Amino acid sequence: MNLIFLTATATATATARHPMLACLAELCSMKPSSIFPIGRLFSRVQVVLFIFFSPLFVPTSTACSNGNCQLLESCVSATDCGPGLYCGNCPSLGKNQPYCIRGQATTPASIISGLPFNKYSWLVAHNAFSRVDAPLLTGAQRLTFYNQEDTVTSQLRNGVRGLMLDMYDFENDIWLCHSFRGQCYNFTSFEPAINTLREVEAFLTQNPTEIVTIIIEDYIHSPKGLTRVFADAGLDKYWYPVSRMPKKGEDWPTINNMVRNNHRLLVFTSDSSKEATEGIAYQWKYMVENEPGDPGIIPGSCPNRKESKPLNSRTASLFLMNYFPTMPVQTEACKEHSSPVTDMAATCYKSARNMMPNFLAVNFYMRSDGGGVFDVLDHMNGQSLCGCSTVYACQAGAPFGSCKTIPVSNTTPPATATDGSFSGSVQLTSYASAIIVPSISFICLLLFLVFVSFL
Repeated sequence: MNLIFLTATATATATARHPMLACLAELCSMKPSSIFPIGRLFSRVQVVLFIFFSPLFVPTSTACSNGNCQLLESCVSATDCGPGLYCGNCPSLGKNQPYCIRGQATTPASIISGLPFNKYSWLVAHNAFSRVDAPLLTGAQRLTFYNQEDTVTSQLRNGVRGLMLDMYDFENDIWLCHSFRGQCYNFTSFEPAINTLREVEAFLTQNPTEIVTIIIEDYIHSPKGLTRVFADAGLDKYWYPVSRMPKKGEDWPTINNMVRNNHRLLVFTSDSSKEATEGIAYQWKYMVENEPGDPGIIPGSCPNRKESKPLNSRTASLFLMNYFPTMPVQTEACKEHSSPVTDMAATCYKSARNMMPNFLAVNFYMRSDGGGVFDVLDHMNGQSLCGCSTVYACQAGAPFGSCKTIPVSNTTPPATATDGSFSGSVQLTSYASAIIVPSISFICLLLFLVFVSFL
């Protein structure tokens, strides 16, 4: 819209009398010499402008609201979407208008239980501690990258069952941190590890049938520092003993057995010496893993990480699939978690000689254009647990391959939570929520109209 303004002489007088007008002009990248105090003119024009532009500032009504919106249906606020959904969008795929997106994982054991732990697929938060809006605890401005958008507690409530944590000796304690040449600095640090571990302890205590896996990138050199911080957080009572872990590719115990024995925390370290000195499992002795970062997202390729055995090895019974770029970009994650992650899961399955990944590690796990990593995990679990296209087609007690008919629709997958399953609403920071912000030109126009009405 072009506004017609009058002479420079009259305008200079106006901005001299009204410094705020000059400030508004500067904010909107307008020259003060192009604005004229036409307050009386606007007394009539404002009415027309308000009628014309008001739809830009007032949310339009949708066909659904108050928690009734289903997957992919348009929404205005977070409260419009049904259980397990949040109101978001995916501009990197050209989907700018907000709609309901899936934000919680299925608990596969609530559909098919009693199988070995290594038959299931679980969601993993890569650098779970590296959270947008994490408080600055050292007083220094943080100069590093971020991988997630909500707290570890929210991650667990939303169905994340694996946490990748980088741990360092720092400030005479154990801290979660990004490294710079293998060292933690105040500008790359996040928080003492015990804070996050206490969140895990609280979740396991409140959810007595859930199992959590922690995978540590280990830079701790203080003697017994790692075992001490877990003990101080109260997690030793849930620890799965390394002596009982399958070491030759055998099946793990059933999840029922693990729950019954309260062995509900699996901990793996990247430091091979810690298994002998502290009784903490050396990660690549028990699992295979594909390349993290950019090498792990090349279409049609799923190479093993150099520390890992080949993916088709059968001497390790767990498989961690990484799917995230080297440099995390929040706004691109929704595109990554659409068809590319589905295709990569199929590629890695073949590379591992038809072994389904047990862990799917991603950045910004909530971001997608619809079902995202949650749908991918449903397909992975369906194939592994019952031979069906999705876990929702599985039938407890039925022969493998006996699948229920699941109608193809845009509805949210049916709730399957049973006693002891996790619960909690979808939670995201404002960075990930769908927030419609008018352009700066319209904001300036509104401010200008409000100001001149007082002239």
